[in-house]
Amino acid sequence: MSGLHADALRVLRGWRAPGPAEEQLRRRYVTHLESRADGMWRASYPDHVTAGTLVVDATGDHVLLNLHRKAGRWFHFGGHAEEGDATLAAVALREAHEESGLTDLRFHPEPVQLDLHSVPFCGERGDVNHLDVRYVAAASPGAEAVVSDESLAVRWWPVDALPDLEPEMHALIARAREILPSPRV
Repeated sequence: MSGLHADALRVLRGWRAPGPAEEQLRRRYVTHLESRADGMWRASYPDHVTAGTLVVDATGDHVLLNLHRKAGRWFHFGGHAEEGDATLAAVALREAHEESGLTDLRFHPEPVQLDLHSVPFCGERGDVNHLDVRYVAAASPGAEAVVSDESLAVRWWPVDALPDLEPEMHALIARAREILPSPRV
């Protein structure tokens, strides 16, 4: 078992789900990792753990989203574990840095949401289930993001004028605003 795998298992075993649906997901993720030594890697089929970060601005009034090149939808930043990743949180933070260009992020070290979604473009084997572990981070005032190769666009969105998002993204944004209080508070 790799250090990353052990860390992910420790984090997910100890995570307190905010409700029954995510508790069911948490158990599924733990069972997956307990049964698959490769459970953190793309090689694990049809399920593998991914991680990502939702970035909010310093006021908490805007979120930074990327228009995913393959999905054609607006999402938080995230993706697959890589060999150099030591922890689950490191995967999420690396993805945020790589996909947004922002390096000065106030990163919340505990997951805030679990989401399982099927991905048809993750390889040649067919649909893959991403067992996504989501974190949040706040950007410094005036932070300017850049578009990575994985995105068609990156944009700050006002939380009261968001693009068409999946319900889980709205829940993630609400949790981020609770966890990362704005300077107004």
